[in-house]
Amino acid sequence: MGAEQHTEVERKYLVDGRAVVPLVGGPPGARWDGAAQVELEAVYFDTPGLDLLRRGITLRRRTGGEDAGWHVKLPRSSGVKTELRRPLGRSTRAVPDDIADQVRAVVRDRPLGPVATITTDRTEYRLVGQAGLLATVCDDRVSGTDLTDEGEDVVWREWELEVAEDVRDPEAVLDAVQPALLRAGAEPAQEFSKVHRVLGTTPAPPARPAGRRDDTETVLRARLQEQVAVLQQQDAALRSGDPSAIHRQRIAARRLRAALTTCRPVLTRPVDDTREELRWLGQALGPARDAQVMRERVGASLADLPDELVMGPVRRRLDVAMRRREQEALAVAGEAIRSERYYRLLDALDDLVEGLVVAEDSRGPATEVLGRLVRRDARRLRRAVRAVDRAAPAERDAALHEARKKAKGLRYAAELATPVRPGRARRLAGRAKRVQEVLGQHQDTVMARQTLRELGAQSFLEGENGFTFGLVHGLEQCRALGLQSTFHQVWAKVPSPRAAERWIAG
Repeated sequence: MGAEQHTEVERKYLVDGRAVVPLVGGPPGARWDGAAQVELEAVYFDTPGLDLLRRGITLRRRTGGEDAGWHVKLPRSSGVKTELRRPLGRSTRAVPDDIADQVRAVVRDRPLGPVATITTDRTEYRLVGQAGLLATVCDDRVSGTDLTDEGEDVVWREWELEVAEDVRDPEAVLDAVQPALLRAGAEPAQEFSKVHRVLGTTPAPPARPAGRRDDTETVLRARLQEQVAVLQQQDAALRSGDPSAIHRQRIAARRLRAALTTCRPVLTRPVDDTREELRWLGQALGPARDAQVMRERVGASLADLPDELVMGPVRRRLDVAMRRREQEALAVAGEAIRSERYYRLLDALDDLVEGLVVAEDSRGPATEVLGRLVRRDARRLRRAVRAVDRAAPAERDAALHEARKKAKGLRYAAELATPVRPGRARRLAGRAKRVQEVLGQHQDTVMARQTLRELGAQSFLEGENGFTFGLVHGLEQCRALGLQSTFHQVWAKVPSPRAAERWIAG
């Protein structure tokens, strides 16, 4: 049974025991529609180290109200959260797998257990417009118990102003209702969940994007935080059964590894072990994505052929073979992201971000430091392109693939410098990306030809006609030759290593 996803937009207010909810205010034409009372009881779950709450995530089992069930709340922006819901079921102390999987990249292999209970005596006031519900003001009298300590119960009163999910402009509704609440004695509260107040904790502040005037350490930390967050988001999507998430998670691992590779010369602590573990993760995720690409690519080529050139059950053979390969690879990827090795990699990334320090001699302006690092990656790409020109015909495909990887490294290095040199860094990243894309398409032809040889051989051994597979193989060979020509055209637009440095350093 899957979890439902909802968006929650709200503001919280602290009030004393004498305050009365003012049933006035709101957008033009809106009216207040009575009150309803409900008793809510919730048990909150977390790791012994409160890993979820430290990241602003809450996981609870709540009874009472229209949305009784298991809930996970994930912060998106100020006052906005994504809420995942699942019906209660029979379990009361074990978190259901589909709910736990949404936070597994944070929890990892640490146990989840009850950390607090909260009882809420709620009175709801509904604000209704012509099209239906606009917002709800919840007058909550709250009692909470810390299950991690022997402290006293915490009791308080608060108001929650929550906008209905289908309202087009939630901020306008919030702004229209809030003045009346403030005049009635409400004080804006910090946007923490109730359980933070019970446990006396506060979530870590959100990662701040790097800016033009930041130093190299800040720029790199922001990049790592951004891509670790992507890695964790796609982890949850992949566990939920979204096969497209495997590609996005793989890209996040690549970007993390590229950032560490580019900045390795200026870091004070070794990162080779983490880089190798990120390589392992990429390799574990890769085959599933490769099977997806091959099924789509070869399938499109077959679809373009006239019917008289499609001899035998080639489409069915392709679909069956690639789906089987994809399912086997997804199983391998699933094992990888459920392994202790993967969880320790996530731990290592957390430690790296927290303890990131740049060497003293690299603490100058980020543009200068990153310019030098970009030049190193541009040199790597130039050497790889020269190796392509020297490669024998039998070695050309491998040399082009190596050049593709170096182009990707330059692209990611330029992306790293984008916060401090937006225009030129984006232009450099775009030119490197174009080289990467052309060589990526070429590598797809290499993999497609290998797949077609295998399918053709299988069809022959089973007494089928392999003509169509050979025909498409020839088409892929022609595409490869055309892409090699295009590669030299796009490569000519990539600046020299010294010029690339000047683009960043100024």
